[in-house]
Amino acid sequence: MTDPITDMLNQIRNAEAVAKTEVLLPYSKIKNEIASLLLREGFISDVKKATKGRIKALKITLKYNNEVPAIAGMKRVSKPGQRIYESVHEIRRVHGGFGMSIVSTSKGLMTNKEARKQKLGGEIICQVW
Repeated sequence: MTDPITDMLNQIRNAEAVAKTEVLLPYSKIKNEIASLLLREGFISDVKKATKGRIKALKITLKYNNEVPAIAGMKRVSKPGQRIYESVHEIRRVHGGFGMSIVSTSKGLMTNKEARKQKLGGEIICQVW
């Protein structure tokens, strides 16, 4: 069994390693939500829903600052074999506040800062810094 979110993070990481500008991924709602959070927090430049024939795809435009990727690192926290849940009091800052965690809450996906503000805990999907 493969994990589509891990595949997404690996494809972004590999594309930044060879300085590609775009990544084309198979579309899913959760990948689109994760990409939208990355866009809103300034880690990527653009997200578009594209179609390649009859197949839906997600086109992510990567962001670089003086040829240095905006995403320094990404880590998948909760995996299909071991889910990691944290309450609102356990959610920590990522890299001293310079990064973010993506948390799946009862009100949808949000960053760790938004989850703490709304006093919600949930599944920690991944960390980005």
